[in-house]
Amino acid sequence: MVLTSSLHWMQDPHLSPPQTLGLVPVLPHCPILLPSAQAASEPQHSVLLNGGTGFTLAKHGLNVVLISRSLKNLEKVALEIEQTTKRTVKIIQADFTDNDIYENIEENLQGLEIGILVNNVGMLPNRFPCHFLNIPDKDEHINLVYAKYLKIIFILHFRKKGLILNLSSAIGTFPCPLYAIYSASKAFVYTFSKALQVEYKSKGIVIQAVTPFAVSTPMIMHKQPNVITKTAEEFAQESLRYVTFGDETFGCLAHEILVITSYEFELAYKNIVLSPSTVFLNCVNLKM
Repeated sequence: MVLTSSLHWMQDPHLSPPQTLGLVPVLPHCPILLPSAQAASEPQHSVLLNGGTGFTLAKHGLNVVLISRSLKNLEKVALEIEQTTKRTVKIIQADFTDNDIYENIEENLQGLEIGILVNNVGMLPNRFPCHFLNIPDKDEHINLVYAKYLKIIFILHFRKKGLILNLSSAIGTFPCPLYAIYSASKAFVYTFSKALQVEYKSKGIVIQAVTPFAVSTPMIMHKQPNVITKTAEEFAQESLRYVTFGDETFGCLAHEILVITSYEFELAYKNIVLSPSTVFLNCVNLKM
């Protein structure tokens, strides 16, 4: 994998290099995306992220800003990263089920200019199939605050150029009964990202929606990796190859192939009762 060429668009001699390289997954299941060799060689660059994924990026010479809900876990991980990698770690406690966190985030990010932002605000409200009216309000809220959070980062820190990778999900590309809020929120991320790319492409900012299928993470109870289900590290490294492939990508070749077959399946049955969403709902109802 050639990281430098993937991020070559950022190496414009007429633009000053960003002082901070930012990676902001809000949930620990977000994959690790490694920076270019150029960025890794510049210790003034920083990374914003959550949890244990900070180790890999810090080992590449990047300073780290951790954003997460648990202060205790933040302090523990920050200490481990600092002792292991000798990099500087900044922590920001933020619970995205709370609507009063944005001023604190804004204050803590003052002075940082983010070059790359990987944004994964959201959560799976129900690990098991659940009807819409049974979903807790706080889970509905956290999946719909995405635009407000991204706007703060966007306005404060992007100057003339930058890369925003917004983590959507393949589940947001088709209706998914019993996971209605999660799939709808990911559909929002997908269309929101594509619309922003049109608005800000002329400003030198690249905005891409990444819509993976299954990745083995705590969110899906560490499903056993296979040819389709990638580990977080595998998916992250492969997805970075497609940074310059347009405003959307499924992140890896296996998932690109899977979505093509899914679309063909839906097209073949679009005039029949057996649409993919109906099949899913019927299968779930049989098990319940």
